[in-house]
Amino acid sequence: MTNEKQTICLNGKTILVTGSPGFIGANLVLRLLNEMTEGIVVSLDNMNDYYDPKLKEYRLRLIEEAAKSSVVQHVFIRGSISDKVLLNRLFGQYRPEIVVNLAAQAGVRYSIDHPEKYIESNIVGFFNILEMCRSYPVEHLVYASSSSVYGGNQKVPFSVDDPVDHPVSLYAATKKSNELLAHSYSKLYNIPSTGLRFFTVYGPAGRPDMFYYSATEKLQKGENIRIFNFGNCKRDFTYVDDIVEGIVRVMRGAPKKVTGSDGLPMPPYAIYNIGNSSPENLLDFIDILQQELVAAGVLPADYDFEAHKELVPMQPGDVPVTFADTSALERDFGFQPSTLLREGLRRFTQWYQSYHKN
Repeated sequence: MTNEKQTICLNGKTILVTGSPGFIGANLVLRLLNEMTEGIVVSLDNMNDYYDPKLKEYRLRLIEEAAKSSVVQHVFIRGSISDKVLLNRLFGQYRPEIVVNLAAQAGVRYSIDHPEKYIESNIVGFFNILEMCRSYPVEHLVYASSSSVYGGNQKVPFSVDDPVDHPVSLYAATKKSNELLAHSYSKLYNIPSTGLRFFTVYGPAGRPDMFYYSATEKLQKGENIRIFNFGNCKRDFTYVDDIVEGIVRVMRGAPKKVTGSDGLPMPPYAIYNIGNSSPENLLDFIDILQQELVAAGVLPADYDFEAHKELVPMQPGDVPVTFADTSALERDFGFQPSTLLREGLRRFTQWYQSYHKN
């Protein structure tokens, strides 16, 4: 198995990345701009206000700075994947060979109060992407699914071969729908597609709605942090660079187009987990986070963490454990995420201190 970072080898390609100033999307585009030696990267996002747009603008500035010194052409288009007219114009002009769809309405709890946003982006928007890949044939569609599709599955670790028919949130249901829609389009139109089930992604410039980030902000303000299920949760925290490495490897390896015994095309379709395969207890996670917050100077050494912890019941849509079986990813791409939690949180806290100083 080769966990070392690999050269991208996507030179000369036109690549569309949706959700580009988002957390994962920005890191992927930066890597493409830094490592490709020719080609075009088109990125698309609607820059919505699900969380503070200043963070997306910050990531977009990083992309624009990287583009200045890159030999790769970069084009940013502000718009939504739910806008079919815009997508049709984009695909018609640039004819992307590889599409990485990371644009989505994220968040489990947010889906309870704002279900319409998930239908617009995750269902209608994804359908539009599939339609474009049909109308303007692509070499490979890679799209973000989620560990949320496993719902309340009791068997761990979660394998891509496990049934995922019982989502416990609308967000999870939309991600499972993406997988089903992609499978049908792969079968009907021979579109190579790969879905990636991400497990609790974290790191510098991450999403402020994620626990590690929101807890940091609350602690800095002297507010209490709520620890769900009374701390009896485990999460498979996966560092963003490991997620991007997995995406890059998968981008280069589209499912093969083969003919079945009936003479008809077999769907060139695949699903992979990308997770650290090492679930951490939430209380242990918080302990490491607070140590690194002190070490980075975000919080003083004498900060009373215990006074700011509030143990509360499980929230609707949450699950007690996530745990990735990454054997399929290891088998097909020789990669398993391996960044240690402390190292990842150290990089986050150092970035947070620097970002909020400016």
